[in-house]
Amino acid sequence: MTPFQRYIAEEIAVDHADGLLTRREALRRLGLLGIGLAAASSLLAACARDEAPPASTGPDTPVSPPPGTADAIPAGEVTFPGPDGRTLRGAWADAADPRGGVLVIHENKGLNDHIRSVAGRFAGAGYSALAIDLLSEEGGTASFADPAAATAALSAVPPERFTADLEAAVDELSRRLPGLPLEAVGFCFGGGMTWLLLASGEPRLATAVPFYGPLPEGADFSGSRAAVLAIYAEKDQRVNATRDAATAALERAGLTHEVVTFPGADHAFFNDTGPRYDPAAAAEAYRMVLEWFGQHPG
Repeated sequence: MTPFQRYIAEEIAVDHADGLLTRREALRRLGLLGIGLAAASSLLAACARDEAPPASTGPDTPVSPPPGTADAIPAGEVTFPGPDGRTLRGAWADAADPRGGVLVIHENKGLNDHIRSVAGRFAGAGYSALAIDLLSEEGGTASFADPAAATAALSAVPPERFTADLEAAVDELSRRLPGLPLEAVGFCFGGGMTWLLLASGEPRLATAVPFYGPLPEGADFSGSRAAVLAIYAEKDQRVNATRDAATAALERAGLTHEVVTFPGADHAFFNDTGPRYDPAAAAEAYRMVLEWFGQHPG
């Protein structure tokens, strides 16, 4: 298994351990990754909790709209040139008077409405945003009726293709916003992709914000010049295991950086469509991201 395949498999197992997936559904999803029944059962057992997770009862009071929603600009579907003559898909939200451009990188579910909304929120805050679909080669995320199949397809993509597609997205941002600073923000799997883009030596990013993203093995950021805001969640022990290594890699590269861990928050706390959404942490993280963009204009 590649590191990202292992990350996705472990995420399925942790979701089962937290009561978000039944055993049957977890085994089905692991099977889509090509993991046999015996190995899948062992993985679920290894990630099992000592105690059953508390039942989710939902918030006691209505949850306020996600941060930035009031000013969001709808993101429309676009295509743009990719490597080797391929066509890439994405969603584009254009700020009225842009101060910069943001590459938004999705979770392991692919480019969905949640990520489109994030792009729209950045545009509403003054940063035109391009949300890339890393399943473009497979026909796009929308071509998968089963979200778990989309996740499995992502797990089979070689890291080199991810890097090439992400760099093509930076090309597109540069073309659409000449002379403006460029940023990259990714969530979960997309956080890992943000680290991957930094490790590729991409020099055009002014800032990068990986949200609880797994660090690629042997990451070397010496070719980057981005100011990095790395966001983690206190309860996200699996991704937090790479936090010290990420900090050390940033320090070795001499990059301006800040590493923030949100107390009481869990993995994917920014996703308002998911069961681990934390409105207070999401609002503060969004404020910090926009502040980071403003402090480091390239």
